[in-house]
Amino acid sequence: MKKIFIILIITVISGFTCNAQNIIDVTEYGELFDTIQKSKLFADQKEFVDFTPKHHQSPSQILSKYKSVKSSNSFDLRSFVAANFNTTFIDTSAVLNHINYLWDHLTRKPDHNTTESTLIPLQYPYIVPGGRFREIYYWDSYFTMLGLEVAGKTELIKNMLDNFAFLIHQYGHIPNGNRSYYLSRSQPPFFSLMIELYAELPGTDRTAIYYEYRGALEKEYEFWMHHTKSNQAADHRVVQMNDGSMMNRYWDNLSTPRPESYLYDIQTRENSDRDEAIYKDIRAAAESGWDFSSRWFSDERSLHSIQTTHIIPIDLNCLLYHQEMLLSKMFDNDKAAYYRGVAEKRKETILNLFWSEERHFFFDYDFVNNKHTSTYSLAALYPLFFNIVDTATARKVVKIVEQKFLKEGGLVTTLNNTGQQWDYPNGWPPLQWIGYISLKNYGFDGLAQDLAQRWINLNVKVYFETNKMMEKYDVVDMNKKGGGGEYKLQDGFGWTNGVFLKLWSELHQK
Repeated sequence: MKKIFIILIITVISGFTCNAQNIIDVTEYGELFDTIQKSKLFADQKEFVDFTPKHHQSPSQILSKYKSVKSSNSFDLRSFVAANFNTTFIDTSAVLNHINYLWDHLTRKPDHNTTESTLIPLQYPYIVPGGRFREIYYWDSYFTMLGLEVAGKTELIKNMLDNFAFLIHQYGHIPNGNRSYYLSRSQPPFFSLMIELYAELPGTDRTAIYYEYRGALEKEYEFWMHHTKSNQAADHRVVQMNDGSMMNRYWDNLSTPRPESYLYDIQTRENSDRDEAIYKDIRAAAESGWDFSSRWFSDERSLHSIQTTHIIPIDLNCLLYHQEMLLSKMFDNDKAAYYRGVAEKRKETILNLFWSEERHFFFDYDFVNNKHTSTYSLAALYPLFFNIVDTATARKVVKIVEQKFLKEGGLVTTLNNTGQQWDYPNGWPPLQWIGYISLKNYGFDGLAQDLAQRWINLNVKVYFETNKMMEKYDVVDMNKKGGGGEYKLQDGFGWTNGVFLKLWSELHQK
């Protein structure tokens, strides 16, 4: 009996020792471990030591690979870590289930019987953002569509495209949202990207889709390029540069308080030394989607100094460059040559007008005072998002983005803490996607994956604390919620769901 007991003990110990052979001592990664931790690659030093190797590699195998490539000019530490370690370790299943449930909750049926209402009726189902936003919103919808694509809801993407085409043909443009009080302005023109997204879906006929929507896209382009006074530097949304090229600004046709923010606008005017012209600047900022941000403030601090109509914005002109390029592909005659020509001219102006060689970054341009604005903002990523810049310029921009904008929860919108919602410390879903694609476009795959993971981690953390997906997030302090602006933090949330799903699918591609 005693002998059997001893044998049993030996067997148990042997089994335990065998299993323990799978336990990794992080010091086995040698100089790779030392390099990663000293480089502050991750905000939390514990993060790397909890990762597991991909493909059942041993530490010695990964270390050997590292030694063989570390001296090459193209070596990127982030990319190496992403390629060799499983960095996605949080459980996102609850969030994914929640988002899939929310699609039905956020879908609105075709509008009927909308008499005695400010709602503009639409013929097809559509997604609303959520919370106080009970109607369709223009640029939100593109980022929502990214998630609908992942969810396989392609019919709903087509429905929303058709609704936007209807609005263009009916009103000459896509309003901020389908409400009568939004008709005087639009939002960042993402319609061309929506068309492209749908045209690239499996099983679609790109040529047929381009033909179906080219009339609507051309009409929207005419809205942005409309001007009546050729001898005036700025008219409506068009600004004529000294070299004759046409650039664009955000604008609104009205000089009155916004009905949906009536009291706030009146108070802003009363607290400033401005006349009713301030309302046009406020409305133009609402058209930009960045309402409000130090991008538009002459003093970078106060809403009272808002001067949106003085500014030629980076993002708007890059979006219109994309429109021009897509229109050139939609036609095969003189129109194709025309749109290609204006696109190339706009590209040249974008590179010359917005780039600061001194600061190695893109800045909005104040055409009234003939100078760059001072605000560092993520709008600087749009030239990278649309592949407008060369690799050397992209590297300069990415270096600043990594050093100044990348926080524990993702990319912060600007570096100015003004209390406005489109400023520090908030991060917004559309800008995380713009950032992710911008990095991927120029080969910064490791940094792109790191950004995506930080954003996903933050979304998941807040979801488990609140059971909600938020409109925006504080990316600097992971223990705080996003804030600022005219209204309380909204949940739902269309573009958050869309970007989360798309980034999650990007990280989990086979």
